[in-house]
This record gives sequence, C-alpha cells and structure tokens, in this order.
Amino acid sequence: MDLRELAVNTLAQNKKVALLIGGAGVAVLGLGLGYKYLRKPEKVVRVGVVSQILIHPLKSGKAVSVALAECQKIGLKFGELQDRHWLVVTDDGHMVTGRQEPRLVLVSLTCEGVQVCLNGPNMEELRFPVKQPDNPVIDCRVFGADIQGRDCGDEASRWLTRCLGAEKTFRLVHFEHQMKPRRPTEIEPLFPQYEVAYPDVGPVMLLSEASVKNLSSKLEKDVTVERFRPNIVISDCEAFDEDSWEELQIGSVRLQRVMSCGRCIFTTVDPETGIINRKEPLETLKSYRLCKPSEKHIYKSSPLFGQLHTVEKTGILQVGDVVYKISR
Repeated sequence: MDLRELAVNTLAQNKKVALLIGGAGVAVLGLGLGYKYLRKPEKVVRVGVVSQILIHPLKSGKAVSVALAECQKIGLKFGELQDRHWLVVTDDGHMVTGRQEPRLVLVSLTCEGVQVCLNGPNMEELRFPVKQPDNPVIDCRVFGADIQGRDCGDEASRWLTRCLGAEKTFRLVHFEHQMKPRRPTEIEPLFPQYEVAYPDVGPVMLLSEASVKNLSSKLEKDVTVERFRPNIVISDCEAFDEDSWEELQIGSVRLQRVMSCGRCIFTTVDPETGIINRKEPLETLKSYRLCKPSEKHIYKSSPLFGQLHTVEKTGILQVGDVVYKISR
C-alpha cells in the first residue's frame, strides 16, 4: 500500500469515528434534554421569614445571634465562630453538656479577630488564640462515637472548672477543619454521607416562633426559643408548619429535612438561670407532641419540637430572608 492509499484509508476511518462520536454525543444530548423535560418542575411556595439566626459555638453554651451566616455542609459559620465546634469534656475525653452541668448554658464563647473570648457569671473574661497548633489533640467521645478535638489549654480548663463549680476537672476542645467529622449513629443508615462535628444529630435545626408561642400558651411561665437551641428561627407561619417542610430554599441555601428533633431533659434547663427543674416544659411537650406509633423505633418516648435539616446547597443566610418550601 502506497502513502496515498494509506492516507485515503486513514481519512475514511477517521470520518467513521467522527460520525460514531457525533452520534453518541447527539444521543447523550437527547437523553439530557429528555430528562430535563420529563422531570417534574419545582413548585415554590412562600412559607415564612427568617427572624433569627443563632450560632452555638460551644456545645450547651450561650447562643450568639447574628444577622447573617455562612451555611456550610457541617453547619452555620460566622467568622471564626462555627456552630457546636467547641466542646467541654472530662479528663478522659467524654463530652459534658447541659444535661450533666446545667450552668454550661450561662457560658458564652465568642471570637474577636483570632482570639476566643470566654465569659460567665462572676468570672473574668478569658482570652486565648483560636488556633493553638502546638496543643495536643484529644480523642473524645460524643454519644458513643469517636471524634477528635484540639485541647484549648490548661488556663481554659481551670476557668471552666471554676465557672461550673465542679469538683472534677473539665477541659475545652476545638474541632478543626482538618479533623474527621462524625456520623450520628441514629440516622447513619438513612443518610450515610451526613456528617457533623459536636451537634447531637443534625447540622441545622429549624424552629418557628409560632410553635414556641403555642407551647408557652400551655405553660404557667412562657419559654423562649433559646431554650430549644435552634439555628434558624422562622416567623410569619402557623405553629408546627415546619413539620411538613421537606425541602426549603432560603436565600442561596437549600435545606433538606432529615427528621424531627426529639427532646430530652435539657429542655428543662432555664437558659437565663442555669437551673434545671427536670419537669417543664418537657412534660407538657409529652402531652401533645409524641411521635406516631410507626416512628417509636426512632424517637421512643421523646416529644418532637423543631426540625433537623441537612445542607443540600451551601450559601449565605440572612435575617429577613423569605423561606420557600420546594415540592415537585
């Protein structure tokens, strides 16, 4: 075969390949367009307005109210403050919450620049760097799961131990971005890719003002949203409307409901005094907010109040954002 014949044959083969590739491309494009037009269009319904955004940097500590926040897969962030990224632990690394130490709700952890600020009743403010790379990393236990935390130092440990008035020693740890988050065991079979730092279950908890008002109407003394530690508070809706919001769009953020928030003895701690009464509002919630019989294997005897969400699309949340329910 001479060079001319070789060139002609090669050109013919290339044309066949080009036709095959072009045909495959058209087929893929056709499938894509078909999927686009076969998909059910989204229906968007206004259901409320964001009235508060609350970040709880310290697990069981005071909330920090912010006008806007970055909504990441792992939860809310404002500057150096990230939701439930600091944790009080015992000497052997087991978590300590307001269930065991009710006065924790009086402890405020905030950040100014690259400094952490700890404040509490009758305590002088303590400041230390957010990043302390020379401090040891502690292996911690949160609801039976292993997770790491960077020790915040002996001074923070002494401050917390004095503030809580306990005989045992407490330490403060910080979850850093390079550490491996944990998967809540309660829902791992349903959402295997769903991870958090130190929250109980979900990265975002949502509650409506109307639901809190409904509960208060059944109590001798009103309660506030702070007692239930939500991240996003919604106004301009009816009580418990949030129970039916499976998918939400808020600003540029897309949230997907995971489950209801089962409530425990922690709700009986007064966020203003740090005193636990072990009765209300938990008993009243149990009188009318228990789960369906078919859900008892999930919630057991815990009353349901508020909704836990995963973050399907990250972005910025702001107070005043309209909340839209998405359905198909």
